[in-house]
Amino acid sequence: MALVFVGIDPSTGDKQSPTVWADLEQGELVLQGWKPSPELEAECAATEVPGHAKGIPEGEAVIRIPARMIDIIREACDALDAHLR
Repeated sequence: MALVFVGIDPSTGDKQSPTVWADLEQGELVLQGWKPSPELEAECAATEVPGHAKGIPEGEAVIRIPARMIDIIREACDALDAHLR
């Protein structure tokens, strides 16, 4: 796996570390984030989206990433885009 660390939440402390990696081999972003509240997870699972069944499929998860990480996520997208071209 060609996993490249891109960045960590700039406001991280000892107990919080939302993190972004780019998996160059798979062409995917890998995100570590906070678990949602049970209420938010239930709301996501109940939301109807065209072409998508209700619920959260086995093997998938809802995570939370702070908006202050937008630039880090963009950097990861750019790294993948450059690698895949």
